[in-house]
Amino acid sequence: MPEPTPHLFFETVKAYQSTVALKAAIELNVFSAISEGHTNPALMAKRCGATERGVRILCDYLTVKGFLAKSEDLYRLTPDSDTFLNPKSPEYIGSAIAFLLSDPMQNAFQNLTTAVQKGGTALSQEGTLAPDHPAWTAYAKGMAPVMQFPAQLLAEHLDPNADHPLTVLDIAAGHGLFGLAFAQRNPQATITALDWPNVLTVAQTHAQERGLSDQFKTLSGNALETEFGEGFNIAILANILHHFDPDTCITLLKKVHHSLDTNGRVAILEFIPNNDRISPPEDAAFALVMLATTPQGDVYTFDELNTMCLRSGFSHTTLHALGHGEQQVIIGHK
Repeated sequence: MPEPTPHLFFETVKAYQSTVALKAAIELNVFSAISEGHTNPALMAKRCGATERGVRILCDYLTVKGFLAKSEDLYRLTPDSDTFLNPKSPEYIGSAIAFLLSDPMQNAFQNLTTAVQKGGTALSQEGTLAPDHPAWTAYAKGMAPVMQFPAQLLAEHLDPNADHPLTVLDIAAGHGLFGLAFAQRNPQATITALDWPNVLTVAQTHAQERGLSDQFKTLSGNALETEFGEGFNIAILANILHHFDPDTCITLLKKVHHSLDTNGRVAILEFIPNNDRISPPEDAAFALVMLATTPQGDVYTFDELNTMCLRSGFSHTTLHALGHGEQQVIIGHK
């Protein structure tokens, strides 16, 4: 057996330092500066509006943490940073800090002890599920780049030929990219996006930017209370069910089942842990986010989600890996 070491303790306790260092680098445009050729502290300081000493210490820290590489006094982006933190990259995700490090999210985790004692968020009675909560506007704006590729993969999976009329209901649409991915591929697809009014303005902007406004409709309200309508071919529940307890999930799934046509399908995108609830690591760990931010949210295994779908009237489900990130999609068939 290896000797005991306090390394994990200190790395975990100091983890906030890595978070704020990365946040500072994104806010100061450090990754942009390096990508533009400002690779030493003097040039970076001018480009970033900072001091040479400050930039040097920050960049050395980012090098230690693996975000940069250094040769003599010159810095360069690692392949990961060039792909995901260079704003010129089509896969840039730096904007996600607007949601992941927003005040509601940080406040929720600063009160985690109370959340554990309560068995649910310490933020308020409803947590981030409160009507028109500002966190979801931040989510829609900041997380859109993160979800762009999974949205495209989901549309390809469910509508591979993109050659026939299709009606899609995107529930709690947020940024709207999951529905819009169908419209981008299929000019005969029409999308109905449901969310709070303040969030739908972000989705509408994304539709306009892509020239898809004619295929995009909005429906304002609470997913548990608002009437969806009927006859949809596909309903999308992307990153929604984990916010609720199982009974509420079944209530929502029953509404979805009613809204679909005879051969309709629901696509449920989720973090899905194994039955041991500790693997895979990212899927299992997401349960802590739900404990901190929601009254009764959780991550659910495939068996649990399958049972919810069957109890809601769906005939059967299938599980699919999209081939990008940790999340998987369950397809429920009416």
